[in-house]
Amino acid sequence: MRLRAPHEEALLTGAEIAMVRQVLADCARLLIAALDNGGPQAAALLAEATRAATTRKRCPSGLIYFINLAIDYLDFAPAARSPR
Repeated sequence: MRLRAPHEEALLTGAEIAMVRQVLADCARLLIAALDNGGPQAAALLAEATRAATTRKRCPSGLIYFINLAIDYLDFAPAARSPR
């Protein structure tokens, strides 16, 4: 993958898509595990980290939703069209 201009589409190989998808899925699982098993202090820390990592004020479950949405976009993205 190469750096692209803001107006250009990102074209990924199948292997690159699989890697990005795996990283996103791992992030979602990590957030869910932290929320379910970390207790109130971990939940507060995770909420603060989520707010710091996003441009909008977002709760961890909202971030998980958008991670899963990104996975869906990868799973159901149309094939790249030929430049011809």
